[in-house]
Amino acid sequence: MGVTTYNQEFTTTVAPARMFKAFILDSHNLMPKLMPQSIKSIEFIEGDGGVGSIKKTTFHEGSHFKYLKHKIDALDAENCSCKYSLIEGDVLGDKLESISYEVKFESTDGGSVCKMTSHYHTKGDFELKEEDIKDGKDKAMGMYKIVEEYLLANPNVYCEAKCAC
Repeated sequence: MGVTTYNQEFTTTVAPARMFKAFILDSHNLMPKLMPQSIKSIEFIEGDGGVGSIKKTTFHEGSHFKYLKHKIDALDAENCSCKYSLIEGDVLGDKLESISYEVKFESTDGGSVCKMTSHYHTKGDFELKEEDIKDGKDKAMGMYKIVEEYLLANPNVYCEAKCAC
């Protein structure tokens, strides 16, 4: 088994705490609402959202994929960081064992930057190339932009009194 690592960064004018709450902590509620054409449901099949919890995302019939499962490996809401793994689903195909992600939202002047590191654990001696994961990276960016647009259009959503919104 080999491991291939890729890094991505996204910037936004939305505060890190709001992005983290929407994109990580409440994604099971928000994503099906924002992307009803592709995501049928997201539900916890183990746990309540904390470390060790497993979330199942079900896609609509006719989608390229049927479902996937993520396991939350580490969660630090105070520092807006999370580690989770894609552990099951047809998105892994016959070449990938799993994919682990590290996500951190950091403050910038006037917003935040999302730093994401993806570790692709391949089966056998398969060597993953960046063009092999381009579609997944593009979809991640699309989801990020949808959440960002929603938060910019709804400035009080996912905002607490102590939040620098």
